[in-house]
Amino acid sequence: MIGKFITKIQDWADDRLRRLCGRITPGKRLAVLLTMFLFFGIASVYIFVSAIYDIGKNEGQRIEIEHIRMLELQRKDSINQSKFNDNGTDSREQE
Repeated sequence: MIGKFITKIQDWADDRLRRLCGRITPGKRLAVLLTMFLFFGIASVYIFVSAIYDIGKNEGQRIEIEHIRMLELQRKDSINQSKFNDNGTDSREQE
């Protein structure tokens, strides 16, 4: 159902665009195309150059690397469960 709705919207937009472009002369169509190409080309170059410029903008700061910390292991023996038979209760509750 949603797919049919999306297809209907795409067909409507395609028809409107074809009617709109069919009304203008080939010279005007070329001018619109070149204007759009120029605008998007300038935008693309601007984004590329600003990204390259921002790469070195960390003012010489280096990435700090931390050493791996030791994990805290469980206090219970996971192999021999008979040593610690607390049945899921906390040791403070038993006192």
